[in-house]
Amino acid sequence: MKATPTAIPDVMVIEPKVFGDARGFFFESFNQQAFNNATSLSVNFVQDNHSRSAKGVLRGLHYQLQQPQGKLVRVVRGAVFDVAVDIRKSSPTFGQWVGVELSEDNHKQLWVPPGFAHGFLVLSESADFLYKTTDYYAPAHERCIAWNDEAIGIEWPAGIAPQLSAKDQAGLNLAQAEVFA
Repeated sequence: MKATPTAIPDVMVIEPKVFGDARGFFFESFNQQAFNNATSLSVNFVQDNHSRSAKGVLRGLHYQLQQPQGKLVRVVRGAVFDVAVDIRKSSPTFGQWVGVELSEDNHKQLWVPPGFAHGFLVLSESADFLYKTTDYYAPAHERCIAWNDEAIGIEWPAGIAPQLSAKDQAGLNLAQAEVFA
């Protein structure tokens, strides 16, 4: 397993060793020891989630103010543009974002630490998105930042009209949102 820091070093692209031939492929999608060694982190995952979304669905930018979740995200079918936004007020990268394409073909994963808002846009006809979390889902503490906040300036892939849930349509701009200290 290889971990590569992004422009925001706390967010990392995780690449497992993939063994493949004409018959297909095999890889360990998660190995606690390999993850800890590659990232120099010691995290405990408590929940696995799976979502399926159609092309153009944009989910996010979500976070939990209490019970913040670290997320290890990946795509097992299709492709998404995955985004993490630093919302830790005391961080030198506060308000900055990183984006990575995750797909069934590249097998890349993204480590999104607690203190970040997270979202993704489906690029393929549909996508199955899997993620592990370091804390449990707590709907009372969930918050949403607007996906198109100009102050953040996420460069979403062009040519796809985002489809948003009512919750995501009501996302706040970063300047108005509750964030981490």
